[in-house]
Amino acid sequence: MGIRANFENNLQELKSKITEMGELSVVALERSFTALKAQDVELALKVIEGDTAIDNLEIEINQFSIWIMAKEAPVSRDLREIIGVLKISSEIERVGDFAVNIAKSTIKIGNTISLLDITDLEKMKNISIEMLRKAIQSFLEENILLAKEVGNLEDDVDQYSAETYKKLTTYLSEHPEETNQLVQLLFVNRFLERTADHITNVAESTAFLIKGQIYDFNS
Repeated sequence: MGIRANFENNLQELKSKITEMGELSVVALERSFTALKAQDVELALKVIEGDTAIDNLEIEINQFSIWIMAKEAPVSRDLREIIGVLKISSEIERVGDFAVNIAKSTIKIGNTISLLDITDLEKMKNISIEMLRKAIQSFLEENILLAKEVGNLEDDVDQYSAETYKKLTTYLSEHPEETNQLVQLLFVNRFLERTADHITNVAESTAFLIKGQIYDFNS
């Protein structure tokens, strides 16, 4: 096998691990929100336990990337691809962390009448998952248009986040007895807003890989 073919095979393995990380993070977000809606503490605990698999994949990607750089001594675009993989894996790991944070908020809320319906949190979660899938697809296909779509979707998350913050703080002023749950839902609102930020960073890293210039989809 030639040197170039060997490098491409190694890079493909890295991309496969990125895809797996992304899929695990999507599952974590879905399950954490399902736990929040159902106030299912047992499911929330499973989300927290499952984060180890995402963390382990990030470690594997980091170690494999370093090994490739040491063995292959890549330059120019090849180096950009490996650096892109490292940055993207770090961002996806943070998405998994936010799913864990949502699960922890679920545990803190406990068993009470849910106030989730007064928020736009589920819409934010759904958009974030769409963003993550598009961001990873953009990376795998090197599709700059998909990367830009991710940036556009983040604006929707930001808008829902602002509206949810207003709804929750207004409700809190009228129902101080619900402080515990409302504060946790405010945290979840922040977690989902930050999730979208990190997914946008994945899209920006992809855009840099494709075009070789820095993009800011948050502006």
